[in-house]
Amino acid sequence: MTTTVLDARALNRATLARQLLLERTDLTVPRVLERLVGLQAQTAHTWYVGLWSRMAADPAAEASELLADGTAVRIAAMRGTIHLLTTEDARWLRPLVDPVIERGTLSAFRRKLAGLDLAEVTAAGRAAFGEGPLTFAELGKLLAERWPGNDGPAMAQWVRAAVPLAQVPPRGLWGRSGPVAHLPLEQWTGHGPREAPVEDLVRRYLAAFGPATVKDVQAWSGLTRLAEVVQRLRPGLVVFRDEQGRELYDLPEAPRPDGDTPAPVRYLYEFENLLRGHADRSRVLTVDFADQGFTGVNDIPGAVLVDGTVAATWRIEAGQEGAVLTVRPFRRLTAGEEHDLEEEGAALARFLEPGAARHQVRVTGT
Repeated sequence: MTTTVLDARALNRATLARQLLLERTDLTVPRVLERLVGLQAQTAHTWYVGLWSRMAADPAAEASELLADGTAVRIAAMRGTIHLLTTEDARWLRPLVDPVIERGTLSAFRRKLAGLDLAEVTAAGRAAFGEGPLTFAELGKLLAERWPGNDGPAMAQWVRAAVPLAQVPPRGLWGRSGPVAHLPLEQWTGHGPREAPVEDLVRRYLAAFGPATVKDVQAWSGLTRLAEVVQRLRPGLVVFRDEQGRELYDLPEAPRPDGDTPAPVRYLYEFENLLRGHADRSRVLTVDFADQGFTGVNDIPGAVLVDGTVAATWRIEAGQEGAVLTVRPFRRLTAGEEHDLEEEGAALARFLEPGAARHQVRVTGT
């Protein structure tokens, strides 16, 4: 049997459809988060742009309310990075990726944790939250008092790995901020972790990012040895190949639009899910940010999709004269593309800086 080959545009449009970036949705914030398996959210607020670019309604108030009442949480999850998840998803996703977080923590802090009974450190760390939310600095200080001569920050990081900790409001609320303070998930939301099969993680990933290779699933989740999991699922999946001959797995009912489907201009935030969901990001990212002057691990720009792929970066600055959103294209834009980029950019500026006296989009030369 001949396996259907999906070219780059077909993969691009399929992924954008899953990511709600071909057409804004009327789904609520919880349903959007479920659809995407969360949003990467290590910055306090920029992930709101990820919701805004996907939703027909302004998401700010609803997302803030969900964080405030514990229906959604910002918590370390896939790859050990902070994600915004519904609490129901956090409950089962976090245990599945615990090995990734623990492995990364030990890799960074093993020497500083040597000689400690990590089970005791975990228990003491969990108990420390009995008085209320703590920052990692506060937690480390308490643990260092219990184990004098040991590294408090390292012990605090171990507790972060061993205990699902949610960042608590006002941190992350729209238009507000606060200390990076945490509580155990169960203590903050009233709902603790629960078990789920790793097959659930793979299916949810394919629904949000497919069609995809095994390496793609592993890159997104941080987990290894998922080939055998995919093989168990294979009878219920459809299989394609990309132009390099790699097998791509997908859910039979998932959308796969034609490669010629129009893709509107969309603004992405600095740590956008879409750009971290695959081992091979070329379906949406064909430019190396390092070649554009962004060289640091955390020196990640906001990006702009034009015809489905990253074609520019953006930043916004606000002052007494108003808000200016500056876009730097990587290539020459058509008149129509530049018009759409400016129109969408002006709408984004109004969302991010609603109180500004005026909103302006500047497109720099290529």
